[in-house]
Amino acid sequence: MLRTAATLLTRKATATMDEVAKAAGISRATLHRHFAGRDALVRALESLGIAECEAALDTARLDDGPARDAVYRLVREIEPAAGLLAFLYTENQLFEGDTLNAGWARIDDRMAALFRRGQQSGEFRIDLSPLWLTEALYGLLGSAAWAVAEGRVARNDFTHMIVGLLLGGALRREES
Repeated sequence: MLRTAATLLTRKATATMDEVAKAAGISRATLHRHFAGRDALVRALESLGIAECEAALDTARLDDGPARDAVYRLVREIEPAAGLLAFLYTENQLFEGDTLNAGWARIDDRMAALFRRGQQSGEFRIDLSPLWLTEALYGLLGSAAWAVAEGRVARNDFTHMIVGLLLGGALRREES
């Protein structure tokens, strides 16, 4: 049920609880027995998104080899959750007030540590903070997820596009 809701809401963020129930093949009453309302559903999706991000971070082995390679592995591993992350990133209720899920801080810390490692090894620019690089990665993940879902970009290009732009920038380099 939760994965069905995630799939629907990543395609249509404004879907109603009725639409979520219909997509899951259950009644609205059954959906409400599991989730008291949209906020409860979004909170459950947040937990799912955090779990999927943490699993991707673990699988990507962020401390192994060059930081550049670890970024590539991370983007490749997080791709299946990118649409859900894009949806969650736009859900302001998750980031307002004192109820911020500690999972986001853990994820931010791990990503920032990767960028910091890359800066310390001389691989990444030092004029951009690790926290900014983390936020930029979130933005690129969300944008690429939407572009793939809309059919404007090939799914096979997802990782290359994100890592290429994040680490290489948009400036054309002169051939040597």
